[in-house]
Amino acid sequence: MGTEATRPPKVPPRWLVHTAWRAHRALDRLSGGRFLWTTSNKRGWGALRLTTIGRKSGHQRSVIIGYLQDGPNLVALAMNGWDEGHPSWWLNLEAQPDAVVRLAGQHPRPVRARPCAGQERDRLWQRWVAVDPKLLVPHGTACPGRGRLCVLAMSSNSLEASRGR
Repeated sequence: MGTEATRPPKVPPRWLVHTAWRAHRALDRLSGGRFLWTTSNKRGWGALRLTTIGRKSGHQRSVIIGYLQDGPNLVALAMNGWDEGHPSWWLNLEAQPDAVVRLAGQHPRPVRARPCAGQERDRLWQRWVAVDPKLLVPHGTACPGRGRLCVLAMSSNSLEASRGR
C-alpha cells in the first residue's frame, strides 16, 4: 500500500536533449530570433539569448535560456538539461561576469551576472517553482539547478547607453 517506491519521472535521453538544443539554435539563427524568443509575461517566464565569453577559448558563445523578470533584473535558472554539472554558460559567467542579453523585440544590452544566495535565492527559486512546478520533480525535491540561480543585472555601460538615447 504506501510502501511502493515512487518511480522518478522519465528524463529524455541525452542525445535527444542535445539534438533539440542544436535544432533550437539553428531555428533561432535562421529566423533571427523571431519564433523562439518570448517575453516573460506570456507564460510567466521568457526566453532570451545570452552571449558570454568562453572561459577557455575567449570567443563569444551564445545560448538561449529561460528567464524571469525581477524588477530591472533578469533571473536565469542554471540547468544543464537535468544532467549533473553546471551548464557551460554558467561556468563562462563565473570566469567573466560581463555578458550581453537580447530579449524579444529589443536590442542587445550589456549585463553583469552574479549568483543568487540566501534569502534572495529562496525568494527567486519559489518564483521559478510557481511558474513551473515540474522543477521539483526530477529528484523528488529539487532539480539539479536548485540554488544555481543567476541574476543578470543591467550594467553601468547599458545605463549610460539608455540615457544617451
